[in-house]
Amino acid sequence: MNTETAAAGVPAGAAPHEILRAEHVTKLFGPVRALKDGSLTLRAGEVHALVGVNGAGKSTLSRIVSGHLRRSEGVLRYKGQDVDFTMPRDAMRAGISLVLQETSIAPDLSVMENLCLTHFGRRERLDWKALRRKAEAVLEELHQAEHLPLHKRAGDLSMAQRQIIEIGRALQQDSDLIIFDEPTASFSPTEVASLFEVMRLLRARGKALAFVSHRLEEIFEITDCVTVMRDGRTVAADLATRELTPAALIQLMVGRTIENLYERGSAPPAQARVADAPLLEVSRLASGSMVRDVSFTLHAGEILGLAGLVGAGRSETIETIFGLRKRDAGTVRLNGAPFVAASPRDAIARGIGLIGEDRRRQGIVPDFSVTENLLLAHLGRDPRIHRNYDRHFAEIDRLMTELDMPEHILTAPMLGLSGGQQQKVIFARWLLLNPSVLLLDEPTRGVDIGTRNTIYQIIRKIAARGIGVVVVSSDFDEVLGLSDRVVVLSDGVSVAQATSDLLDAEILATYAAPRSSAQGVHDALADLSTQFGATSYWLQVERGRVFCFDVVPHANAPVGIAAERFPLVGETAIPAALAAQQAGAVIEDGALRSVLFRLLNQSGHSFGYVGVSVPSTAALDPQTVRNQMTQNMTRHGVGQLVVAAQGEETAV
Repeated sequence: MNTETAAAGVPAGAAPHEILRAEHVTKLFGPVRALKDGSLTLRAGEVHALVGVNGAGKSTLSRIVSGHLRRSEGVLRYKGQDVDFTMPRDAMRAGISLVLQETSIAPDLSVMENLCLTHFGRRERLDWKALRRKAEAVLEELHQAEHLPLHKRAGDLSMAQRQIIEIGRALQQDSDLIIFDEPTASFSPTEVASLFEVMRLLRARGKALAFVSHRLEEIFEITDCVTVMRDGRTVAADLATRELTPAALIQLMVGRTIENLYERGSAPPAQARVADAPLLEVSRLASGSMVRDVSFTLHAGEILGLAGLVGAGRSETIETIFGLRKRDAGTVRLNGAPFVAASPRDAIARGIGLIGEDRRRQGIVPDFSVTENLLLAHLGRDPRIHRNYDRHFAEIDRLMTELDMPEHILTAPMLGLSGGQQQKVIFARWLLLNPSVLLLDEPTRGVDIGTRNTIYQIIRKIAARGIGVVVVSSDFDEVLGLSDRVVVLSDGVSVAQATSDLLDAEILATYAAPRSSAQGVHDALADLSTQFGATSYWLQVERGRVFCFDVVPHANAPVGIAAERFPLVGETAIPAALAAQQAGAVIEDGALRSVLFRLLNQSGHSFGYVGVSVPSTAALDPQTVRNQMTQNMTRHGVGQLVVAAQGEETAV
């Protein structure tokens, strides 16, 4: 239990108030005991992690607490009273909300209507003006007002955007207890940071929060205590997060240690594969408003990551290649020949497979058996496949063994499998087709760390066979750890690409900044260049290498840096300034003098440095440069970023 109670929204020295206690809860589905002995205690002003591998019972316990399921045995006590919710509405009226991993939005309703969905069916007349104001306030709180117009049809949104609606709906209800079931599965680090700001605010208001996540770094960042489940039982309860280590938590969850999640083994270096002719070439691809100008190449045996924020166009890009979206412009070449997919059947016929981000909506037929789901993709290549299942069984058996899946599940319905098992079945489906290109959209969304490790090994084995793999992931650590090269997308445009060993999560986040913000910074730098007769730039220095996000050159001050080039500090014309990184100080570099300032957001998160370089004969006053840059950024609509000197990072 968290002892830092003042930070958790309760007076210092006071014990957090218990909101909910579940003891020895079981759940039977016929003869199957899905939950054997689940226990959980949630308190006001705390964020409590509920963790475990897929099938451990986390979601079942969460659904019992929120009224989606009724327990078979055990005790459920809410605010000191024994309760037995018969339906979700009972729990919602009591002040309990569940944000589900698999979203429950109404696709034909607007964002506004989905945010207000829990108000429908009530007897009282709805005050639509008040509901709209509250919906707008919720989206502002989640930093999504610009990206989620209230009038937009919810069915047209990405998986991550639908998840934001789920979260917004819970916030709008002003519940006392909110259970977040994998809310960040499709979020990038920037969106996770925004959600965590909201969660900290709710904790400070005295709300009880349960947080289900398979991302260990999130658990250690946001939670106060941890309860671990395994095989339908609570095996460790109410552990203080600060007293745990990742290795100890993994051991509790899976019963074994995982040394290196992204182990590359004996895979050949990316440079060796890139020297070969491209397998897939995408040039100036455009589709609707989400894909505007995307270019990249993919080589045989290469794992290429597409990184970006929600709305960047990553999923839409691979869906356009696969024929799920109409191509408006650009070209695609496969094995050197022009390729156009009018439908997914065309892509399948040419050896391209796609695993979508939403398993339930895009990946499976829930009422079909595992075998029937495995053979679905064959129908696109051979409509007579149902006449000759038997010839595929030997390969299916081999894949089941390789994926560590029991053979007896082949006749089971897909809904009887955990999320991780379903994902393995979808991988096996495409491997049966021996594709040349495999497009993966959030391949580890909603799966536990043990299954993630297995999926990473599967992807590496796929690449080792010579298959080109494109991975879309919102987890920047995942995309860096798994990929050979990374292409960064922002607002439908490919803005940077590099081998993964050159990048880190902070650099990715800065490259992925929305084009509106990036354009504003560019315009501010352009003004600065004119005002001071200087070269102005926006960059970051990591491991002695310069990553230039933008530069406005001036003939009087060539600095030797450019966008999408990653020179070493010593290879530039301003090595002393870049090596010192002393914000607000004038640094001499022979014929040039420079001043750099930190670029921070309102939370103090770094977005690199902005700076100017002028001839050494020119005057350069740091405070004047800083003031002018601040005014320029405000004028161009990026006033949410702060230009900071040395030592001012913590004051933001």
